[in-house]
Amino acid sequence: MIVNQIDVNTKFEDGVVLVIDKPYKWTSFDVIRKIQAMLKHNLGYKKIKIGHAGTLDPLATGLLVVCIGKATKQIEKLQAQEKEYIANVRFGATTPCFDLEKPVDVEYPYEHITRESVEAILPQFLGVQDQIPPLFSAKLVDGVRAYELARGGVDMELKPNKVEIREISILNYAGRDVDFLVKCSKGTYIRALARDLGLALDSGAHLTGLRRTANGVFRVEDALSMEKVENIFNELKQLRK
Repeated sequence: MIVNQIDVNTKFEDGVVLVIDKPYKWTSFDVIRKIQAMLKHNLGYKKIKIGHAGTLDPLATGLLVVCIGKATKQIEKLQAQEKEYIANVRFGATTPCFDLEKPVDVEYPYEHITRESVEAILPQFLGVQDQIPPLFSAKLVDGVRAYELARGGVDMELKPNKVEIREISILNYAGRDVDFLVKCSKGTYIRALARDLGLALDSGAHLTGLRRTANGVFRVEDALSMEKVENIFNELKQLRK
């Protein structure tokens, strides 16, 4: 399994892992589709397996582990690894999806929130717990994606997931805007964590930014931009002529 270090002799069908820094407003599938197109048009792979080890929301950036060829057999193992995020949370308001994809729908008092009060409630979020996913999520409900039901006006509460938050701490405190470092298990919705932090402080909250900084041993500092990936594939196309 080759990670990022690819050259003219690389056989992608034998298994390659690309560690990508997903751009803002790209879906995880946008990344897969783009790489699949480059494999086809630049290198002649008309049919090759490709997938990723953990979806990132469109408004999130950061580490997306892409598996190609035989490396796709490792996806389940890679998905199970601990994830690390930097989450930008704003208190005093909610949106229907708990991030900036939708405008603010309800505002709440937040003047009573202090750094000390935020730090005081963080221990209750540590460990294994039941977390209710956001309705605007990819969870399946009777074979339909929850976000499709939400966009169709269906109001419902999803069944809780068992998740584990292994670390949560304040990186920066600026009044109603707080940056958190979060280390958690697969399946954890950071948008739902933001919602629950607001509730615990008798207010509301939503994400104003989210960046995945690690997935198991992979870190975003070592990730490739999509521009870099495109340059690599263009170079390989020229070398293989």
